Amino acid sequence: MIGLTLGRYFLRRYAVITAWNFIGVAALVFIVSFTEIAGRAAGLEGYSAQWALGLAALQLPIIMQQAVPFIGLIAAMATLISLNRKYELVIARAAGISAWQFLAPIALGAFLFGLLSALALNPIAAAGFSKAQAVEAEVRGADTPANTQNERWIKQRTDAGETVIGAESALDGGTELVRPTFLIMDEEGRIAQRLDAHRAWLRNGYWELRDVTRREGTSAPEQVETVSVATNLRPELVGQQLTQPEAVSIFELPSRIEVARSFGLRANAFATHFHSLVTLPALLVAMTLIAATVSMRFTRMGQSAAVILGGIVAGFLLYVVSVLVKAFGSAGFVPPFIAAWTPVLVAMFFGVTFLLFKEDG
Repeated sequence: MIGLTLGRYFLRRYAVITAWNFIGVAALVFIVSFTEIAGRAAGLEGYSAQWALGLAALQLPIIMQQAVPFIGLIAAMATLISLNRKYELVIARAAGISAWQFLAPIALGAFLFGLLSALALNPIAAAGFSKAQAVEAEVRGADTPANTQNERWIKQRTDAGETVIGAESALDGGTELVRPTFLIMDEEGRIAQRLDAHRAWLRNGYWELRDVTRREGTSAPEQVETVSVATNLRPELVGQQLTQPEAVSIFELPSRIEVARSFGLRANAFATHFHSLVTLPALLVAMTLIAATVSMRFTRMGQSAAVILGGIVAGFLLYVVSVLVKAFGSAGFVPPFIAAWTPVLVAMFFGVTFLLFKEDG
């Protein structure tokens, strides 16, 4: 009963500290996002403060999902340091409780935090990310330069010729494109016509473009209300090629991967993103072990700033390595499963080995 009571106490302390860290980071992210959006879009015709606040709120979940590993690391370090300062870990050790026993509830809390982030926060973040792109497109319009960093491309071949299609995102299963660009090629493979649209819808055998800026040769850009472009593409293929993995929830990713494989595509980006979400709880446990290596040793005057900074740097390096290996997995250089799990397993082995050496000799 004593072990169960103490375990619940440690778990509750971790949960409270994690919640306050999450709320504080969310508030800071929201303020920074609103300021950045206001500065970037204040000159657009449809801009308003309410629109900027709404867009910042839609972007908040996807940013918080990326910050979850850091929040887990800081929360674990803050919990252990707090327990040390109040001599609670000293008393637990004196009572014969090993480091593994009082780390178990904190690691369990980290695992549950990762599970909640993957199963609850991720669907909200995916829906908000897709909606944010659509809302931003409403204000920016077709004549505003697109965000080339987020643009994805697909090529179609029809009897009319070859067309390269790019868009910031695809909505409604690939039947609607946000801020698309159509590059219509001539017989010699050169760009004969460029169409920049506000939106495009996939109809039966053709694309319907609205609010189009047409550029042809050296002539001046021409504003056209509606343009039709022939196509033989299917919505499933369009959605697979033009949708960003971050815009798909963890529950929809397996079906997207299966659809891609049915078209003969490898879908490395979707598979890597799916495995990275699956490994998120284990990643937070690894972050907790890293935090324990620098925060669990009792010192009379408190933890050294250098030691705490070392733990933060170690956690940051783990996150950077995870992102780097994930990029290799998305590009197809490394299998997605290996790209997602290798950094987590290496970090966990490092943390366990260090604690075994320091705590158990």
